[in-house]
Amino acid sequence: GGDHTITYPILQAVAEKHGPVGLVHVDAHTDTGDRALGEKIYHGTPFRRCVEEGLLDCSRVVQIGIRGSSYDPDPYEYCRDQGFRVVPAEECWRKSLVPLMGEVRKQMGNKPVYISFDIDALDPAYAPGTGTPEIAGLTPAQALEIVRGCKGLNVVGCDLVEVAPMYDVSGNTALLGANLLFEMLCVLPRVTTM
Repeated sequence: GGDHTITYPILQAVAEKHGPVGLVHVDAHTDTGDRALGEKIYHGTPFRRCVEEGLLDCSRVVQIGIRGSSYDPDPYEYCRDQGFRVVPAEECWRKSLVPLMGEVRKQMGNKPVYISFDIDALDPAYAPGTGTPEIAGLTPAQALEIVRGCKGLNVVGCDLVEVAPMYDVSGNTALLGANLLFEMLCVLPRVTTM
């Protein structure tokens, strides 16, 4: 997809069919801002708009890889107040995320879940082709552990956003994005993999 704004109308449609859904949100940013340049809808606000419209089951929202600069002394306060589980990037450094995804699967249960993956969750050493890169991010192996860790969940939709190929002459960001999308398709319910 394009920027993270696209997730907002997608979740409106998903919630119309399934009701409020759980969310596995992988990103450098929480995307729960209220406004930017006076606008309420932009790529840093989709999940606040979703909360306001009751599109998310907030007890089943987990945000993984969050980091970066902020204008707020407690940038995750809004998320915690909604009941989101926030997993900052530093809690992911130098370890496998398989145990974390075991916890996430228990949290999500068998109710509908949406996966939203912002490519800037990955360290720009691996995925520089994005508009808001943040240092000290996840590795591609950890990204695979997260997506593969969603196997068995009642995944009703997914997206991968914020890939900007013109910022990466190597093409690695687009390649990584395409592979992560393929992996997401493989964890959809009733998909058989070898």
